[in-house]
Formats: sequence, C-alpha cells, structure tokens
Amino acid sequence: MTISTKLQEFLDERDVNYDVVGHPRADSASRTAEAAHVPGDELTKGVLVEDAGHYMLAVLPATRRLQFGKLHYMLGEHVGLATEEEVRSVFPDCEHGAVPALGTAWGLEVLLDESLAAQDRVYVEGGDHVSLIRLDGPAFRNLLGHCRHGDFSRHI
Repeated sequence: MTISTKLQEFLDERDVNYDVVGHPRADSASRTAEAAHVPGDELTKGVLVEDAGHYMLAVLPATRRLQFGKLHYMLGEHVGLATEEEVRSVFPDCEHGAVPALGTAWGLEVLLDESLAAQDRVYVEGGDHVSLIRLDGPAFRNLLGHCRHGDFSRHI
C-alpha cells in the first residue's frame, strides 16, 4: 500500500496530520467506501473536467453524482469530462480511476461541492485502489485553498 508520491510530498510539506487507511482493492468510490468501512458521505472523489485544455477537479462525496448542468451554471461556462488519456497525463503517478481529491497537489483549480463544506472528517483516494488518506475536515479544506464552492451534485 503506497500512496501517490506527489500526494505524500504535498501533505508532508504542509505538515498535515493524516492517516493512511488500507482496504481491499475496490474499483469505484462507492465500493471503496464499503471495502474500507467508511461512510460514503465522507469519502471524496475527484472528477477531472476540462475546457479547451484548462483542467479543473470537481470534488464531491462518493454518494453523489456530478450534475454538469449545475456545474455549468456555477462556472458560467461549459466544461466536459476529461478523457482517460487526459486523466493519466494529469495524474501520472496514480492508478487509473484512483484520482485523489486534493487537486491542488497537482496545481489544479478545485471546485468543491457544498455537501463537503462542513464535514468533520474526510477520506481521500491515495492514488491507488487500496489506500485512503484520512484527514479532518478543516485540514482538508485548508489544503484546497481558496477554491470555488457550489451545489453541483445529487445523491445517488
């Protein structure tokens, strides 16, 4: 179980308290929550979106689905889902489908769904399919910096 090198360096450089939580291999956010025995509302997932080569990471709970119409309204522009090839190029040290929700570590603008704005604790993909990073909510939001917040998801 090893988390992304870039993610680990990002957390360590900021002297953040975190725990690595191992779990059986899982291939989706909802299955990861089940495998790790963590509440799905506390497990974050990152969805890479783009507009003309400008990438942003939409961050929402595992229990919710991104609604592009709401995201377009919030941004005032249309964005699309990044291709698998684009995701691999932006997150080269992460396994396919294990995008950490801390896009700031990769220099990305982060869009935070309001449903995560008050969580006391969050779990972030570690960049593989067998580890999560546990952070307290305020530390997580601090790591995101001054990101845009909005209501752009719905419960699955």
